[in-house]
Amino acid sequence: MKVVVLLTQPNHYEIWGAADDAHRERFYARLEAFDSAVAERGEVLAGEGLGHPGTARTLGPGTNGDRAVTDGPYAEAAEQLGGFYVVDVPDLGTALELARLLPDELTVELRPAVAG
Repeated sequence: MKVVVLLTQPNHYEIWGAADDAHRERFYARLEAFDSAVAERGEVLAGEGLGHPGTARTLGPGTNGDRAVTDGPYAEAAEQLGGFYVVDVPDLGTALELARLLPDELTVELRPAVAG
């Protein structure tokens, strides 16, 4: 089962910018533990950290290809999407179990990928 794992955190980029080396090492150790545990039970198909929301470009709804482009994210949110994984594991329960290994300061949303 393919599952998208979305990683969010309130004020993520401000917190990360102020983090000391020990905090960063603990954070990366938890990501590495997740990667290793997924590899034992399935496969990490993709995973990336994302750039600051201010670097985003959003295409709004439109008609006939005429769509407004907005700098930055379309919606304001208290939490910022900082990264994602796409994993292939036996089931959603396994994905949830593995997601508990991710850093505690993150909100983790799991969504089954739907074949198009």
